[in-house]
Amino acid sequence: MRGLRGFRAGRIAVVAIACLALPMATAGAETLESALIQAYQNNPTLNSQRAAVRATDENVPQALSGYRPRVTVTASGGEQSISTVTKVTTTNPATYSTQSGYNSPFSTGVTATQTLFNGFQTANRTRQAEAQVQAARETLRVTEQTVLLNAVTAYMNLLRDSAIFDLQRRNVEVLQEQLRQVRDRFNVGEVTRTDVAQSESRLASGRSQVLTAESNVKTSGAIYRQIIGTSPGKLSAGTPVDRFSPGSLSGAVGLASANHPSVTTAQYNIDVAQLQVKVAEGSLFPTLSLQGNYTKNFLSASSLNTMESYNASVLGQLSVPIYQGGAEYSLIRQAKETLGQRRIDADVAREQVRQTVVQAWGQLEAAKGNIEATQAQVQATEIALNGVREEARVGQRTTLDVLNAQQELVNARVALVGAQRDRVVASYALLAGVGRLTPSVLGLRVPIYEAETHYEQVRDSWAGVRTPDGR
Repeated sequence: MRGLRGFRAGRIAVVAIACLALPMATAGAETLESALIQAYQNNPTLNSQRAAVRATDENVPQALSGYRPRVTVTASGGEQSISTVTKVTTTNPATYSTQSGYNSPFSTGVTATQTLFNGFQTANRTRQAEAQVQAARETLRVTEQTVLLNAVTAYMNLLRDSAIFDLQRRNVEVLQEQLRQVRDRFNVGEVTRTDVAQSESRLASGRSQVLTAESNVKTSGAIYRQIIGTSPGKLSAGTPVDRFSPGSLSGAVGLASANHPSVTTAQYNIDVAQLQVKVAEGSLFPTLSLQGNYTKNFLSASSLNTMESYNASVLGQLSVPIYQGGAEYSLIRQAKETLGQRRIDADVAREQVRQTVVQAWGQLEAAKGNIEATQAQVQATEIALNGVREEARVGQRTTLDVLNAQQELVNARVALVGAQRDRVVASYALLAGVGRLTPSVLGLRVPIYEAETHYEQVRDSWAGVRTPDGR
């Protein structure tokens, strides 16, 4: 039968498309690895988080500035009118003399202040800033994993939707051939007008599904461009990454609880909060500083006779807080409450990571089973459709039976495509759940972003407004 031959030809092509999980990269096609590389380099969310880490790096030199002297240069000058009346008491009766005139006083000075002791606030602020840098780096790791997982999902969604679109188009071709045969049989009186109407209805439904599938492809393509940063080309098959994940659920949970960046971020946040308590407590300690001052005056703002003068001093200053309104005590209590909150956040992070790993593990196991089930379903529906077609030829089956069997086969193939997509995505989700979805673990051929480089460039900087990249 011509329709059956056309259907089988379409089946062979579609099965090749549906095998998404097989490593069958087409020459010149874009691979999942290359898409991940582009996302790692171009994703704006990831680049934004890298900029946030660089901004956080500046907290350390800001804290270290408390160890360094502060130097101020001042200058003043202008025009001044002076009039002075002086009483002379050496004469009897007393006489008065008046002196008036204009001058242009000018003075310059320099003041240097060095803090010697401030209740260890500078040391604690420096350690706090370093903990903030570590927390920011761990947050960057979270963002990297999220972006890479989103890239995998976008890639596989587009691959799945493209395969489904091709399935639906080929289904329409088969339905068109089926309708032509039914009309031929109707013209010779073998079937009724009802059979023709059923075929026409199923063809219209198939065309509607093609339009829906095409819309899904366009949507997936837009998401792909948003996450990966480039327009999609011809995509090759994706493969699971089970080899990088632990072999047991307990091992995966243990690894995630210890090493997942969400957990380590929470731990560094505890350090930040704990050091904030010490900084707040430092406000109750005495402050000792040393100040040097030199001022040079030309003319005087108070006398017409003074031509120039200078003043130099080196003074130590000790400040002992007694009572400052109670705000400092409130800040200490507030910092302690924040510390308690951060410890609770760490427990929440560990539980969330554990839940994510268990969920990803279950989804991966389900995806593996679904592939086997849907493959068996496809094989069974293929056999069933061939049998229904042969039975319809001899009048034992109706046209509707053939259409239903064909639709069941299309649905089974769509389910297989979805299961293969889920299999790949679930393996990456599990890898992200344990905190190992990184370019180094995946072996991506891309320069790894090193956050330490910028940190070392700015940590001990004493002056300058340009960033290390020249901005």
